[in-house]
Amino acid sequence: MTSSGDAAAGKLCDNAVQYTSSVTPMQAQVIKPEEHFITEEPYYESIGDEIAVFSAAYRQKLPVLLKGPTGCGKTRFMEHMAWRLHRPLITVSCHDDLTASDLVGRFLVKGGETVWIDGPLARSVRSGSICYLDEIVEARKDTMVVIHPLADDRRVLPIEKLGELIEANEDFCLAISYNPGYQSVLKDLKQSTRQRFIALEFNYPAPDLEATIILKETGLPREMASKLVKFASMTRNLKGSGLDEGASTRLLVHAAKLITADIAPVTACHTAIAAALTDDAEMIAAINELSGSLF
Repeated sequence: MTSSGDAAAGKLCDNAVQYTSSVTPMQAQVIKPEEHFITEEPYYESIGDEIAVFSAAYRQKLPVLLKGPTGCGKTRFMEHMAWRLHRPLITVSCHDDLTASDLVGRFLVKGGETVWIDGPLARSVRSGSICYLDEIVEARKDTMVVIHPLADDRRVLPIEKLGELIEANEDFCLAISYNPGYQSVLKDLKQSTRQRFIALEFNYPAPDLEATIILKETGLPREMASKLVKFASMTRNLKGSGLDEGASTRLLVHAAKLITADIAPVTACHTAIAAALTDDAEMIAAINELSGSLF
């Protein structure tokens, strides 16, 4: 015999089985990067004529260099242009270990056979995507040799391991970015690279526009958004006097999102801005004092 408690427990288990069996696991949709189009317009506020210049460069098949501080909107701009031009955007975040093979491709053993696998740059060249190499100077120097033939009138990608030259698709576009504010001489762009690109300079928006961006991105009231912008200006004045960079627009959006989630403004500024900018305890304390004077 079973007790009423055992019976109830069994019934609960049965219900649990029935419930879980009726749920169909959701499968993530896998899309190749060169086939992924941005279908909804990414929010972007123009600070000059960068949209018109990039559009003209795209039509004329000219590569583009984006220069500007961290978090000022370069990546969002590229997303916006990919949407505007209706082209897939393949973004590569460059780093110290990024090699030419990582960009172009390599031979891999697959199913007992050796097969060639295109890298993101080769995929872009073949498919006519926009290839965005973010912080290009962080990559190893051999990557520059690879992009040079793509960035002049040849528009070809040499694949030495295959003994081939890939002619770029008519719709292919090459864009690179870097932050000239904190690069050392060893990581600066050489003239042989610079003079292959047209350059678009980015900076933080004017105060009113930056407050508008915060408002539209987060719903934070304009008065509070304006205070955040004023706080950011204070931190930017500390660049070179204890900070490598001041608060970016991106960090202001982070702080605004915390505030809209009922986090106190001073706490939001500490966690999203001060602690993100530096590890120096004295500098963090100084930045916290600045925020405390406003909020």
